Amino acid sequence: MNIHEYQAKEILKSFGVAVPNGQLAWTADQAVGAAKELGGSIWVVKAQIHAGGRGKVGGVRICKSLGDVNKAAGALLGSVLVTKQTGAGGKEVGKVYIEEGLDIAREFYLSLLVDREQACISFVASPAGGMDIEEVAATQPEKIQTFPIRDIQAYDTSKMAMFLGLDGGAVAQFDSLVRKLYQMFVAQDAAMLELNPLVLTNSGDLVALDAKFVVDDNALYRQEGISAMRDLSEEDPREIEAAKFGLNYIQLDGNIACMVNGAGLAMATMDMIHMKGSEPANFLDVGGGVTIPAVTEAFKLLFSDQHVKAVLVNIFGGIVRCDIIAQGLLEAIKTHPMNVPVVMRLVGTNEEVGQALVKGAGLNVYWADDLDEAASIAVKVIA
Repeated sequence: MNIHEYQAKEILKSFGVAVPNGQLAWTADQAVGAAKELGGSIWVVKAQIHAGGRGKVGGVRICKSLGDVNKAAGALLGSVLVTKQTGAGGKEVGKVYIEEGLDIAREFYLSLLVDREQACISFVASPAGGMDIEEVAATQPEKIQTFPIRDIQAYDTSKMAMFLGLDGGAVAQFDSLVRKLYQMFVAQDAAMLELNPLVLTNSGDLVALDAKFVVDDNALYRQEGISAMRDLSEEDPREIEAAKFGLNYIQLDGNIACMVNGAGLAMATMDMIHMKGSEPANFLDVGGGVTIPAVTEAFKLLFSDQHVKAVLVNIFGGIVRCDIIAQGLLEAIKTHPMNVPVVMRLVGTNEEVGQALVKGAGLNVYWADDLDEAASIAVKVIA
């Protein structure tokens, strides 16, 4: 689950990490009032959306007067920001965060993530933080380094500090910061924490100028405080609806919808669609103990997506029964007609029953015996 920058900073602050002072605003007048209360002569107005890359599309604005704050907030609120992470539809800005301006000497990149390959938490660091970190990764990969951490020692933090080019009192500050971030990451069941940039001010302080925080969905039951921060307006309504039925659904940008059982098989199906020359419209894993109502909802989601030109059903039934998939389809079309071609591979438990149900309903379905054939047909029928 994603949360907003201002929420991530609230959590960082609770663990003793330095962040700029700031206030949330829903109107331009509130933004001006927040700037007055914060004091100073420079403020930063930041759009609050669940996506990175805001700075490159005008979502972060430096203001040198209260009039500038009013103008920036008024321009951002209600606007739609389109970044690399939002997709073509973008995200509407419903609130802005007003922060005090800082006197910045240097910018760094620092993140923590669950490193499954190393079976630990790893820090990723770069002395070239800021808006162009993706370009740095592509053109100067030597400026980004990963540091696997299993039990934080002074050696680990000093090695990172040296890579970042820190010296003097900043090294001790960095050691303390790394330990606090690690503690927060574990305590809050995080999946990813990114500070970009982490800045060193001209007064010698390390401050988290920006923060992105992602929590492991599987741990939300024990993270009530973070669960309460969920902003449904930032999430795809289809993904929200799918979650109510225990479906693992993620909207993508392609035009061939997928319904698969098992995350690994779903990934393979998406890869095969790509290899055949098209792109998947979604990731949809119905899971092992799926029910007819859940399958029905899954088909409704796929049939109601206007970007979908074909549906590929790839079921290798073990725990999942093929007849349940078939019955879910028959229920769904009562309210959501099959207006696009459907390619089905139903193999495994009760496959004969499932296939007979679909064929008996007289539906215009293309049948395939394996994934390669199914993907080929799906790409061909939309050509």
